[in-house]
Amino acid sequence: MKGKNLFLFAPIFLATRVMAHCPLCTIGAGAAAGAAVWLGVSKIVVALFIGAFSMSMGMWFAGVVKKKYIPFQNFVIVSLVFFTTLLPILPLFSAIGPLYFSFIGDYGTTFAVNYSLYTGLLGGLIILVSPSVSKEITKLRKGKHISFQTMILNFVILLAIGVAIQILV
Repeated sequence: MKGKNLFLFAPIFLATRVMAHCPLCTIGAGAAAGAAVWLGVSKIVVALFIGAFSMSMGMWFAGVVKKKYIPFQNFVIVSLVFFTTLLPILPLFSAIGPLYFSFIGDYGTTFAVNYSLYTGLLGGLIILVSPSVSKEITKLRKGKHISFQTMILNFVILLAIGVAIQILV
């Protein structure tokens, strides 16, 4: 029985090329969402991490396909993976609440808003923008780069926003 289990891990040791950055971000964002659930964190914050996980996974898969088959292929792959990961999981973490606009109508108008959807989109946006922010930080530091800088930046931003949402909501 033990030999069969070792056989399953053989491809890992036979790999000739390893792309560590994006898979680490993807696994890290997914682990953070799982840890948040385990710790009893707000559903809105969990959706933030799931959105980050979904975007990271989409960007990773887009990088795997090297040959271009259609125009805007990377955008299509990232969007497809992002939404097919986020939307099916979202009902598990749905947090619906009011959004009041006092300036609409005579007495104002209240809309029901899925907060988890918006924080999921925010998490995806953070992952999408952080490589550019990391490059700007490297430019400001005159080419000096910290190991795993983008991954650290992802987690710091996600953690800061997650803590702020947890405290404020």
